[in-house]
Amino acid sequence: MSRKLLGTVACAVAAALMLVSGCSGAQPTGFGGAAGGGENAVRFVQQPWADLVVETELAMQVLNKLGYTASTQEVAVPLAAEALATGRADAYLGNWWPSQEAVFTKHIDSGAVTVVGTVLEGTEYAPAVPGYVATGLGVRSLADLDQHADAFGRKIYGIEPGAPGNETISQAIAKDAYGLGDWELVASSTEAMLAEVSRRAATDQPIVFLGWSPHWMTTEYDLHFLDDPQKVWAGAGQVRSLTRAGLAKDDPNLARFISQIKVDTTTASDFIRQVDKDGKPAATVAQEWMKAHPDQVTAWLDGVTSRGGEPAAKVVLATAGG
Repeated sequence: MSRKLLGTVACAVAAALMLVSGCSGAQPTGFGGAAGGGENAVRFVQQPWADLVVETELAMQVLNKLGYTASTQEVAVPLAAEALATGRADAYLGNWWPSQEAVFTKHIDSGAVTVVGTVLEGTEYAPAVPGYVATGLGVRSLADLDQHADAFGRKIYGIEPGAPGNETISQAIAKDAYGLGDWELVASSTEAMLAEVSRRAATDQPIVFLGWSPHWMTTEYDLHFLDDPQKVWAGAGQVRSLTRAGLAKDDPNLARFISQIKVDTTTASDFIRQVDKDGKPAATVAQEWMKAHPDQVTAWLDGVTSRGGEPAAKVVLATAGG
């Protein structure tokens, strides 16, 4: 998102907050007022993306077992960046990079936000079409869209207001990239977008939408991410973990744990499927995963201790079933 668009996004933030709250299994809580949030408190921010919700839930369950008091708040991406930069949040596990670059770069460069680790490697994030559209209409690139404008209704479906992917699409439309100047971005929510994709896919109707991997959509719709010869799209390659400035100094034990949280694309996709398709609460998915994967939990907790100084893995795994 460009600086020019920041004002527009700010105006939409209040609506975005109402939109995203309560969309996942995590219960949002209010932001703390002062930097640090109080002794033993750990404040996460997140968006209602099922894999991120489960990963944040896992982190909170672990931290609560270690004697911390963890909470999370669902907010639009620009507000997550602002909360970390101003010390009103402590950590974020959903920094898709480079797609969120325009939102976070100034805070990272200023030192207000710190990159502490990589949660996931090998992501994709771009406008996409179902396989039947790529094959039937020959749409394999953003450059192919406008010649089939009527079939698509001149609409590209996006996710939550304020999401960097939406902003990139809006900028491309504003600049008439690929002849898309008379197209429209339909922003709603991840759930609403995928519901529209499912509705159209049932009868092989054309649709172009904001897609990403890992996600069950990639196999469900035989997804084809559209080529971008003009390089208007930032894309994505990894998901990073961020903290507020000073967290490593204030609590190196906590910072170490956050930096060691890692999952692979198969695990992330499974989290998404269980929450979105199977309807499982994120807390249940997290608890079951922790119980079934003690070796991965142990790796996350290497060198970490409880607030009482005990080895963290011993404490967490002793109560992983409940």
